[in-house]
Amino acid sequence: MPDSHHPDGPGSTPARPRTVLVSGAARGIGRAVATAFARNGDRVIVHWGSRREEAEHTLSLLPGEGHLLLRADLADPDGAESLFAQALEHTGSVDVLVNNAAVNLPQPLTDTPYAEWRRVWRHTMGVNVFGAADLSYLVARNMIEHGVRGRIVNVGSRGAYRGEPDHPAYGASKAALHSMGQSLAVALAPHGIGVASVAPGFVETERVAHRLTDAVRSDSPFGRVASPEEVAAAVLYLASPEAVWSSGTVLDVNGASHLR
Repeated sequence: MPDSHHPDGPGSTPARPRTVLVSGAARGIGRAVATAFARNGDRVIVHWGSRREEAEHTLSLLPGEGHLLLRADLADPDGAESLFAQALEHTGSVDVLVNNAAVNLPQPLTDTPYAEWRRVWRHTMGVNVFGAADLSYLVARNMIEHGVRGRIVNVGSRGAYRGEPDHPAYGASKAALHSMGQSLAVALAPHGIGVASVAPGFVETERVAHRLTDAVRSDSPFGRVASPEEVAAAVLYLASPEAVWSSGTVLDVNGASHLR
């Protein structure tokens, strides 16, 4: 029988408010994730890279106290280390990391010049994979050092499975993110650290508003796309103590638009 008093038991709750670092939290899914954790009573670090005003708005929306706004360029090879150093300076440790920051640039092979093709691949992988990998390493090592039974949740994509013909670097980067999460789930389980991913389909956000056609909405038998809050609810669950036995999973959040 499971022990409900164990830190990772099904009935356990954190002994104190958690510190949650959400990368790319200026708007969209990141904003919804930050809000969900704040409503849960957690202290949220809102990371932004290029949208200061929107990030400040996100911060203003968060209930509770002690939330932080931190900037770092995750496209820079040293960006993740800069962000984590700032976070430690203010909080000492991080209990939950949500790897949400991402770029998604069009690059259809038949219409993209070679130089642009190469640039988009390197920029996309730099933010979506290398930035997430570096943050995961730094946070996980700190969790181990402090004995924190923390969580890492990656925001992946349905495109990792269904294909992204006009955004191939994005699709490949999300497949890599899912795979990294599963590898880290195995590596970090002995330390009580859970790692999981969500794989949303289209979500009603500013970034993809121009792509949300009737045809896209009809991909799902529900006849719509997800709200950012629906994705955030899945992230919040996977970061909970009750979800430790879901470590290693990739949770589809696509309204039955793609089944595997």
